[in-house]
Formats: sequence, C-alpha cells, structure tokens
Amino acid sequence: MNITSEYRMEVVQGKRFEFGKNWSRFLKVLNDKRIAIAEQSLKEMLEVDDLHGKRFLDIGSGSGLFSLAARRLGAYVHSFEYDPQAVACTAELRRRYFADDGRWTIEEGSALDTTYLASLGTFDIVYSWGVLHHTDALWQALENASLPVTPGGRLFISIGNDQGRASQYWKAIKRMYNRLPHGLKFLISWPIFLRSWGPRLCKDFLRGKPFYSWRNYGGKRGMSPWTDLLDWVGGYPFEVAKPGEIFEFYRKRGFKLLKLNTTCGSGCNEFVFMKENFA
Repeated sequence: MNITSEYRMEVVQGKRFEFGKNWSRFLKVLNDKRIAIAEQSLKEMLEVDDLHGKRFLDIGSGSGLFSLAARRLGAYVHSFEYDPQAVACTAELRRRYFADDGRWTIEEGSALDTTYLASLGTFDIVYSWGVLHHTDALWQALENASLPVTPGGRLFISIGNDQGRASQYWKAIKRMYNRLPHGLKFLISWPIFLRSWGPRLCKDFLRGKPFYSWRNYGGKRGMSPWTDLLDWVGGYPFEVAKPGEIFEFYRKRGFKLLKLNTTCGSGCNEFVFMKENFA
C-alpha cells in the first residue's frame, strides 16, 4: 500500500486528522507579515542571520510556511509530508514564491520510513515542528529525525508537552473529534473555541477594540487563530513527552542541547540540538 492510500484509509477510519486540509485554508490568509514572522522565528531559534549555503530538511512541512522561510533565508530546502494535501500546500507556496526553483524539493514521505530518510543524505538543519508526536510512533520518529543531521548540524524540533492526566483528556477529545462525521465535528470545535477565545473576545469588546486579539493573532510563528485551534482540537494521533525525556533521549545519541523553550500548559516544547562531532 502506498503512502496516499494508507493515509486516506487512516482518515476514513477516524485514526488521523486531515492536517493538510486545514493548512490549505491557512494559505488563504498567508501574507508577507506572517512570512516575515516565520523567518524571524527561525533566525532566533537557530541564532543565525541567514541560511545561505545550508541544507535544510523539513520533516512534515505542513503548510510549507517554514520551508518557504528557510528558502527565503537562502537554504537549499527539502520538504516532505505524509499528508498528500500538505504536500500540495507546500508545492503551492513554492509555485507562488519560487516557481521552477532547483533549490527547493518537495516530496511525499514518512518520518517513520528509515529507507526514505537514508536516501536523502545529510543536512545542516533538520526541522520538524509539531509533527513527530502525530506519527503514532513518537520515539521511533524522534530516532529517525536524528539520522539525517550532519555532524555539527542542528536538529530543531517541537514536541507536545506531557501534562499527565490533562494530556490524556486532550487525546480522548482528539480521538472523538476524528471519529465524528464531518457535519458533527462542530460539537467539539465550537465549545473549545468558546472556552479558548470567549474571554479574550469579551475583553476586547469591553476595551472598545472588537476582535483585536483575533485580528492580531500570530505569535512567534505567523499562524492564524482558527487554523491553530482546529490543528489542536483535531491533531491525532497524539503523543507527548516531558522536556527531560527528550533531552535525555538525544543526549544518549550524541546531541547537545543548545536552546529550549518550554510551555507550562498544553502546547509544544521547542528544542534545538547540535549533533556533536566525535570524529
């Protein structure tokens, strides 16, 4: 069975969220400001001014925004995705901004396919933000993500934060959301929207600035509020890990932690590791 067939079967069975379908909506609101924010977040986390001459691997490219950001910063980019609609999203961004560009390759692939990863060679930067914990095989995906990193190279990942019982609650919500018929998914998404955004929007109205928080959403990554909300509510499969577990996992594999951003609640912890050169 090929990747596309496997993916579609998982969606039909309620075992996988259609991330690519969600990201295709995001492309409608993508603008220069969001792209600039994405570029800045890469520069800050990697502590660089640009990526000229660097090889950048985007594992699970999603909308393609960060592949685009890396390419605009001068990198040679290879993007791959398990979700065929996400592959199409990334290809659309290349068409818009780097048509017929020989320095940006986009393919369908899986983070769990070691043969495929081995075929790509090594990269100065391996990037995978909010992806590996959606593979249904987190620790194998973490292992595989380390394989293409060249000695002295960087591994930039983000992984769902383990909140114990709260994480199990969210996993059950996500599983339920994906098993509901399309026309009934609002029974979960709208209550969570009201819980997440209701207080903020009410505060905006009281301050005389209706929808200010919604219009100015984007954070450090240039995202959109509705896309992020659906990504969170529907993001399944879903696994989590404590920051210390991730640190120890990569320490044993010869990686040194360079940068760490943690969250106190739900969401992702960000890590930048360097693969040490023992040669």
